[in-house]
Amino acid sequence: MIFSMESNQVPFVKKELWYYAGFPRGVEPPENIQKMMEECAQEMRPFIKPQLVYDIFNRSELSFIIDASKDLTVNMKDCTKVLIFASTIGPLVDSLIRRTQGVDAAKAGIMQACGAMFVESFVVFFNHKIDEEFKGRTKPRFSPGYGDVPLTVQKDFFRLLPCSKIGLTLMENLIMAPEKSVTAFIGIKE
Repeated sequence: MIFSMESNQVPFVKKELWYYAGFPRGVEPPENIQKMMEECAQEMRPFIKPQLVYDIFNRSELSFIIDASKDLTVNMKDCTKVLIFASTIGPLVDSLIRRTQGVDAAKAGIMQACGAMFVESFVVFFNHKIDEEFKGRTKPRFSPGYGDVPLTVQKDFFRLLPCSKIGLTLMENLIMAPEKSVTAFIGIKE
């Protein structure tokens, strides 16, 4: 299944942007930096194309992944179904960041943070939608590369989901392209 939304619908979450720009939680950047961050986010917004592919499996169908990870096994405790998804905000964001790097390194750093904030905001929006659909019976999402779940699990996502339908590819080094992309498991309790 594919889920997408218009770029102007993706929430702007300034505290997340501050965090991705390197400011510790609870620390407010100087006003001039905040202004620059908001300008960069506004500049990036027309370039984002938020979309994801997902599917729901019986837990047993993914036991070859889940049971190989102590952390994922704990996360999926009491779950009978598992939703997996792969999401991206599109290749134009990567192009915008690359173009900015050639002109202004500081601004490019803020653009990187904006991209991270937008993809995270999109995924959080989707996560809330799924949580509502399953009436709060979902577990926190869990991504490859977190805890003891190796990045090699990305290969399973790309085997199980039609990632190419949203223009998402997996490189040999297990990095996704476009870069501002996320894969994750969401456990569903019966």
